[in-house]
Amino acid sequence: MRKDCFARSPASRSLRLALAGGALFTTVPAHASIFSGDTLDAVANGIAWFVLAVVPLLVIALFWIVHVMPEKIAYKRHHPQAQAIHTLCLLSLVFGGLLWPLAWLWAYTKPTQYRLAYGTDKATSYHLAMAELAAEGKLSEQELAHLRDELDAIGARGALPPELGAVRERLDTPRLPTRPVEGSA
Repeated sequence: MRKDCFARSPASRSLRLALAGGALFTTVPAHASIFSGDTLDAVANGIAWFVLAVVPLLVIALFWIVHVMPEKIAYKRHHPQAQAIHTLCLLSLVFGGLLWPLAWLWAYTKPTQYRLAYGTDKATSYHLAMAELAAEGKLSEQELAHLRDELDAIGARGALPPELGAVRERLDTPRLPTRPVEGSA
């Protein structure tokens, strides 16, 4: 019968405990930093000033950016209630961010009741921008027809602002192609 070399005997257990205890007493003190003395103090002071001065400014800037984001989204999507979303974003800054999720949701929603009342779910700025593109000749015939139809739908409800009425009239005027005058250089 072969004797197992890893058998646990009281002598081997005592020997292991003695080696572990000796290893505990012979450890070298650990150094947590590559710096020592005055250099360590100077680095710690620098880090402390950075954390106390710069990090709060970064947190405030991030807080501001996050709270202005719904407003930027509303303007980008030509939301007709973008001014109200802007106001809600400012109120959210005052109330510590409690209203921010509402502004975020509002910026991404389609204003269906607004469309029922006014015939469109876009702000006036959208129609003015599209009219500028039409004047420059950058709209296709399909986009131009859609813009006319949308302005007609708003006008049929009696909610066409004067500036959009002028846009609608400009869309109806035929454009004469511009040709260079003969004989001029």
